[in-house]
Amino acid sequence: MELGLTNKHVLVTGGSGGIGQSIVKLLHQEGAKISLHYNKSEDKANQIRDQLDSSNLVLIKGDLEKETDIKRIFQEAIDNFGRVDCLVANAGIWAPMPTLTDKMNIDRWEKTLNVNLTGVFLCVREFFRNLLSSKEETASIVLIGSTAGQFGEAGYADYSATKAALMYGLTKTWKNEIITYSSLGRVNCVAPGWVFTEMAEKSLREEGKMERIFQTMPLKKIAQVEDVASIVGFLLSEKAAGHISGETIMVHGGMEGRVL
Repeated sequence: MELGLTNKHVLVTGGSGGIGQSIVKLLHQEGAKISLHYNKSEDKANQIRDQLDSSNLVLIKGDLEKETDIKRIFQEAIDNFGRVDCLVANAGIWAPMPTLTDKMNIDRWEKTLNVNLTGVFLCVREFFRNLLSSKEETASIVLIGSTAGQFGEAGYADYSATKAALMYGLTKTWKNEIITYSSLGRVNCVAPGWVFTEMAEKSLREEGKMERIFQTMPLKKIAQVEDVASIVGFLLSEKAAGHISGETIMVHGGMEGRVL
């Protein structure tokens, strides 16, 4: 099924990461115009550009902790392809080691919130401002949540707090606000569980980790990045999901909780 994304301008934050790359490749296959945001992974971003070799792809570097960078990212995207029709707020960070709350310092807490929550807020704000100059009825945002936002994650209070905020408070709020700017605008969220990415690989290889994960999952497999990207593409599509807004779709193999 074609998703009807041909010539739609989609800005993907964190587009050089594992899930981000898969989203960009799917959008390329669908004929979208893509503004791929990255921060530190310039080599990976360049590799994607070389692989796709498309005039409909532009790379934009920026730090999502800086308001000025986010404003510039959107301006560069608009300068290249015009109005940003869709936003995929995919960028996020996850601390390398679990830290219980009594030992978590304020620097880690603030760093995670700055990128995963404030950065997303600023991107959505710029996206809404970008819609003001257009009379197009349709627009779409897909946020990226996590099972950590649904079930919590011991040792990652910072991460789980940001994802819960996106999945519940902000998806629900922004789906009511977007119609102010585009009458048929939609906001949804995709919340993956464990996915084979570079960020998760080390943890997944810990002895006994898979067995513990599978105790609460009827589907005894870890998701691939394509499993997440396909749901993102579905939700961006007016053709496939034009009457879905304010929803969080869990991509976690039926996970029912965590083994404590």
